[in-house]
Amino acid sequence: MESEFGASYITIEDDDGNEFELEHLSTLEFEGDEYMVFLPADMDEDDPDYGFVILQVEEVDGEEQFVSVDDDDKLQRIYDHYMEMVFAEEDEETPEA
Repeated sequence: MESEFGASYITIEDDDGNEFELEHLSTLEFEGDEYMVFLPADMDEDDPDYGFVILQVEEVDGEEQFVSVDDDDKLQRIYDHYMEMVFAEEDEETPEA
């Protein structure tokens, strides 16, 4: 999803018909499934609801669909895995003294 021109954005709609714009941060595989990590693009960082949005990618009838992760324990494991990836990338980018 990320292009050579920078971050990419998607707009999703919740069950109530509310639209949200999300900035794609990363795509990762975890326990055999694919997930995408986003940040709200249209929400103030000071908003108490601001934070990572992790959605599972499923293929339905040949189309990618985003599905929320309803299992809190699994969601926490995915988040932990993502943060390990982020810190590993930061370690790789940090020059040694």
